[in-house]
Amino acid sequence: MKTSVAGATALRGAVTTLGVGFVAASDPVMAAAVETNFKGLKAGEQMIPIGNFQLPAYVSRPENAKGNLPIIIVVSEIFGVHEYIADVTRRFAKLGYLAIAPEFFTRAGDPNTYGTIAEIQANIVAKTPDAQVLNDLQAALVWAGKNGGDLKRVGVTGFCWGGRITWLSATLPQVKAGVAWYGRVIGEKTENSPRHPVDLAADLKAPVIGLYGGADTGISLESVEQMRAALAQAAPKNPAAKASLIEVYPDTPHAFHADYRATYREGPAKDGWEKCLAWFKKMGVA
Repeated sequence: MKTSVAGATALRGAVTTLGVGFVAASDPVMAAAVETNFKGLKAGEQMIPIGNFQLPAYVSRPENAKGNLPIIIVVSEIFGVHEYIADVTRRFAKLGYLAIAPEFFTRAGDPNTYGTIAEIQANIVAKTPDAQVLNDLQAALVWAGKNGGDLKRVGVTGFCWGGRITWLSATLPQVKAGVAWYGRVIGEKTENSPRHPVDLAADLKAPVIGLYGGADTGISLESVEQMRAALAQAAPKNPAAKASLIEVYPDTPHAFHADYRATYREGPAKDGWEKCLAWFKKMGVA
C-alpha cells in the first residue's frame, strides 16, 4: 500500500517517537513512499537495556508467531529510525522475521533537530563511535534472544550509513549474513571510526552482499572496486569473504531503495530487495 501525497506530507512532522514521520533533512517525501500496514503484526517502540542505559528501538514481529523467529537488525541511514526504517522492519515482519531497528544515534542527539545532511554528519554521525554501535547491536541481539528471537539465525541489513555498519557487523560472531545497501567502504580514519569495510575483509565472519548504484556521486565505483579487490585478496583464507558479493546497478543513484526520496529507483530497489531476501535464505537466516 502507498501513501498519498497529502499523507506523505503529513508524515513529515517532527519525530516524537521512533518510526513516526520523516526526518527534515531528507529530500521532500515522494508519493512513492510505501506504507506497510500493521495487520498481523506487533510493531512499535521498545527499550533495550544496556547496563543502566535504555536503547530505543523500533521492533516488528508477526502477531501470532510460533517458535523462535529469525532475527534481522535493520540499520538506518544518517537520519535515524524514522518512518521509512520502521516500515522496512514491518516488511520483514510480514515475512516472518523479528526485525529490530535500534536508534544508534540516541546518545548523540536527534537527527531531526538539524536541517542539513552536513549538520547531521558533524553533530550526530561523527560523534557516534563504531565500537559503541557494534556494542549496541550485540545488546539488541541479547534482547532478541530473550524475546522470541533465534540467535542461530541473525541477519543485518542497512542503508547508507547503515550499509557501512552492516559490513562492520559482519565481523561479529553472532551475525550469519549481511546485506549492505550503498554503504561507504573507504574513508578518513578517526578515533570513532578507526577502520572501514575495505580494512576488514579478512575479518569477516559472515558473508555480505553489497548493493551499489553505478551513478552514486558519494560512493565512487573506484572505491567499490577496492572493496571487491579486498574481498578477493581475503578469499583464500576467509570463507565469508569468498562468499561475499557486490552488485552494481548501472545508472543508479545513491539511496535507490529509499522509496520516500527522489533518488528512489523502482527497478533496482525491487531487484535489490529480492536479492536481500534470497541472500538471507541462502545463508540460513530465513
